[in-house]
Amino acid sequence: MAKDSTGMDLILWRHAEAAEGTNGIADSKCKLTARGKKQAQQMAEWLKAQRLSKVRVLSSPAERAKQTAHALDWPYKVRAQLAVDADTADLLAVAEWPDYHGAVILVSHQPALGRLAALLLSGQEADWTIKRAGIWWFSNRVRRDETQIVLRAVVNP
Repeated sequence: MAKDSTGMDLILWRHAEAAEGTNGIADSKCKLTARGKKQAQQMAEWLKAQRLSKVRVLSSPAERAKQTAHALDWPYKVRAQLAVDADTADLLAVAEWPDYHGAVILVSHQPALGRLAALLLSGQEADWTIKRAGIWWFSNRVRRDETQIVLRAVVNP
């Protein structure tokens, strides 16, 4: 009989609340509001309490996403595949889903994050909403030779 194995944890983290782009400020340069900084910090504390192992944190190049990732106080890498115009294929590829052994936190944007959540849970993309600063935590595991995707948590600030 095959042994059960743990696979990968994939955590989708939408950037926290940011100021709207005005006065010629590019969308990618918008920064978190004071409320957004509090949201990011609150969610970062929750993530730290989960005691994840072998964690990779990847962020969109947008300023608001980098600020959200920075709230964790863990090293993170900026990946163009997580930018505002990302799609589900980009997110899956950069996360190395489902082959990475450990946890990957993707700090990115709507609608790609919601579409990926829908794909993982239902098998097809749909326009699902992940709230600002919200986290959706998925695990991939093998039980009795069957691959399963498990929704571990949905947490909002």
